[in-house]
Amino acid sequence: MTFRILLLSAYDAASHRRWRDQLVAMFPDYHWHALTLAPRFFQWRIRGNPVSWLNEPCLAQTWDLVIATSMVDLATLRGLHPHLANTPCLLYMHENQFAFPVSGRQQGRVEPKMVNLYSALAADTVVFNSAWNRDSFLRGVEGFLNQMPDAVPRGLVQRLKDRARVLPVPIEDRLFTESPRTIDRECPHLLWNHRWEYDKGPDRLFAFLEQLEQRQCAYRISIVGEGFRGRPEAFDRIHQRFGDRILRWGFLDNRADYDRLLGTADIVVSTALHDFQGLAMLEAMAAGCLPLAPDRLAYREYVPSACRYASLESDVMAEAHAAAERLQQLLRQPPELPVPHDWRASELCPKYQALIEALAAPDQ
Repeated sequence: MTFRILLLSAYDAASHRRWRDQLVAMFPDYHWHALTLAPRFFQWRIRGNPVSWLNEPCLAQTWDLVIATSMVDLATLRGLHPHLANTPCLLYMHENQFAFPVSGRQQGRVEPKMVNLYSALAADTVVFNSAWNRDSFLRGVEGFLNQMPDAVPRGLVQRLKDRARVLPVPIEDRLFTESPRTIDRECPHLLWNHRWEYDKGPDRLFAFLEQLEQRQCAYRISIVGEGFRGRPEAFDRIHQRFGDRILRWGFLDNRADYDRLLGTADIVVSTALHDFQGLAMLEAMAAGCLPLAPDRLAYREYVPSACRYASLESDVMAEAHAAAERLQQLLRQPPELPVPHDWRASELCPKYQALIEALAAPDQ
C-alpha cells in the first residue's frame, strides 16, 4: 500500500539524518514528507520545536502515520494540531535523556527528560535502537517518578514497557565485506571513529594510547569523526603526543574515503561513556574490523565478551590498563570476526515494514 507518512526530526544530527534517509530509501513507494531542524542550540530545539513548526502547512494535512525522533516534543505537537491526535504516531528513540551523560552546565535540567517522557506517553508505539536504550529509559523513568513528591500515577512504567519495541538503525548491506580479513598482529591499524565530544571518552582514548606507549606496543591509529565547536581539549593533547602514530585525523566528508578507511583498519576501538546503539562500531565490524569496546552500553548486544574490556567508569587509568591488556590478548590470539548480520538493512527492512503497516493500516 502507498502510505502518506510525515517524518519529523527536530535535531537532525548525522545519525538521525542517516536513519531517516535509509527509511525513505527502503520504502520508495510510500509518500514521505520530512520536517527537520538543524542540530544546534540543543536546549531550545528540544523544547521549542513545536513552536518552530507551528505554521508548517504539512501539519494541517492528513497523514496515515507520523514518525518522530526522540527530540520531537510529540505531546505538545499533537496538542497544537488536534487532528494529529487521531493520527497513529511512532516515536523513534535514537537516545534517551535519562541515560545521557551530562556536562556540568547541564546538571539538574529536567526539561529534556520530560520531553522524552511526554512524547513516549503521547506515541502509539515507541521504538528503541537497542535493548540497552529501552531498558535505561525505563529505569530512568522509574527513578524520575520516584522523585515526584506525590500524585504519581500507577502503572506508568509498565504502560511504556508494553508499547516499547527494539528495532536498530540498519547497516547498509553494501558495507558488509564478503571476504575474510586478516588483522596485522605486529603493527595493527587502530580506528577510533566517533563524534568528537566528551561523552565518547577522548580522555580515555588518551590514557589508552599512553598505556600502549608504556608497553612499547607497535600500532598506527586513525582518529576520525564529526567535530563541533569547543571540542574537548583531549583531542589536542592526543594529536600533540601521538602525532607520529596517526594515519588519518579529523572528519572525512567524503563517504567513499571513510568506507575505504573502514576496509583498511584492523581494530575499531571505543572508549565511549555513551552509545545507545553504536553505528560507528557496527559499520566497522561489517567492513571486517575486530572490535575493542568497554563492557557496557549497547556493546554487550553485539561485541563478543572476548573483545570487551572491563568497564571502570570511575577510574580512567584502570580502564585504560584493562583496554590495553585486552588489545594485547586479541593480538596474541585473534577470535573469529564477529559480523553483525542481524543489523543488515535487508534483515531489518521486513520488520520496519510490518511495524509501519500495523500502525498505518491497522484494519488491513
